[in-house]
Amino acid sequence: MNAVLNISAYKFVPLPDATVLCERLLAIAVELLLKGTILLAEEGINLFLAGPACDVHEFMAQLHQDARFADIAPKESWSDTQPFRKMLVKVKGEIIRMNHPTIRPAEGRAPAVPTATVKRWLDQGHDDEGRPVVTLDTRNDFEVDAGTFAGAIDWRITRFTEFPQAVLNHKAELEGKTVVSFCTGGIRCEKAAILMQGLGLNHVYQLEGGILKYFEETDGSHYQGSCFVFDERRAVDAHLIPNPEAVNG
Repeated sequence: MNAVLNISAYKFVPLPDATVLCERLLAIAVELLLKGTILLAEEGINLFLAGPACDVHEFMAQLHQDARFADIAPKESWSDTQPFRKMLVKVKGEIIRMNHPTIRPAEGRAPAVPTATVKRWLDQGHDDEGRPVVTLDTRNDFEVDAGTFAGAIDWRITRFTEFPQAVLNHKAELEGKTVVSFCTGGIRCEKAAILMQGLGLNHVYQLEGGILKYFEETDGSHYQGSCFVFDERRAVDAHLIPNPEAVNG
């Protein structure tokens, strides 16, 4: 039971050597018999890996030897079986595609709010300065359908590249509120928060570590349903236990 450790992590950091790094990380992962996906771009790294805990930890130990990745702390969960079919390492234009080249998180990220703070704000119904708090789901519509925060704003986008226009269309409804953007692991809500700040929304934050970190560090209250994940588990519940039945189709 629970023989497979699943990890996810990302970091926005300049990687001009992404192509060379691709070959090196693939070789390490294959040698350790890990499976999953690692995406690399000039803007950073995004990874999802699974395997026996000792092998996953060895991969992270080797990754941490590169000073650029020394502070990466992956989110962890467990499963009975391997949720990936193969090991894939790719170099892409963006590790999460927004098609908005002025958004460069490596040059300065938007403020992040710890999971415990978000839970407290939602418990009390406002932030520490008395402003109303809204949660903004930056994921695609089919992911939201598996579960989301109660009362979360959902613009029914079908891909993340639609998010910038959605913000422009709905900016007025966010004015004067504390906006907590969130996603599965933090990568999309980080770009989203930077974009919204650039558009003049003054009280915008990202949920540190995304939904998975919220599940890991809190009791999951205020979240309804499961969290969609892009592997054969399909979704995990607030205890980070696979819940494939949460996804239809």
